Amino acid sequence: MPELVPIPTRWWIAALFALACAAPAAAADSTAPAAGKGGLDAGVERAKHLWSQSPHGKMLERILPPSVEPRDLPEPRSDGARLTARYCVQCHYLPNPGMHTADKWNAIVVRMVWRMQGKGNLGQLMKDMMDQVEAPAEQDVATLTRYLQKHGQNEMDPAHPALLSEPGKIYSIACTQCHSLPDPRRHTAREWPGVVERMKRHMAWHNTVVGDETLRTTPVLETSEIVRFLQRHARADESK
Repeated sequence: MPELVPIPTRWWIAALFALACAAPAAAADSTAPAAGKGGLDAGVERAKHLWSQSPHGKMLERILPPSVEPRDLPEPRSDGARLTARYCVQCHYLPNPGMHTADKWNAIVVRMVWRMQGKGNLGQLMKDMMDQVEAPAEQDVATLTRYLQKHGQNEMDPAHPALLSEPGKIYSIACTQCHSLPDPRRHTAREWPGVVERMKRHMAWHNTVVGDETLRTTPVLETSEIVRFLQRHARADESK
């Protein structure tokens, strides 16, 4: 069976503390790209710049992998895409709407907004840490939630008999470490190898230990069985 390396736990408290440390430095930095100028990509670049001014910026960079750019979001000119790029990059890289199912996105947005409002489980400390973070208005929260739900992941039926096979178990264990289990019919057999290779790079990114070289790891996931499983249950290629 291929080696499966679990994704490290997200240290949200540490990340939020890092954000608090980054904010004062960012406020004093006149070289930071101006917010609201240059489109959605400018907002992401501004966030990266602000992180770079903090001694804890590397911690913020480890919450999510840099997997998608604003221009690559579904319906990139929509209000939902604009709000995703505006608010989500304050604390981590831009999330892909396909990370979660529509059902899960609602609770996730509620939790993220709650933190941005300084109402996390650290009381006054959370409020102080979120002082420089902008939280969306109620109307924007509704728009953002609808957008993420509309483009959320189509999950494979957990009761699908194929998941009881050895390749199905490997697929389930590997992919649910980061997101909902995608329905193989989301892509064609020809498309899946490229998708899996991209996910493999994301997993390697998650499992990379930064800092002391003696602590760094290079985990390996053998994906050939996963690719064959997905191709076997993939969507028919209508272009043929």
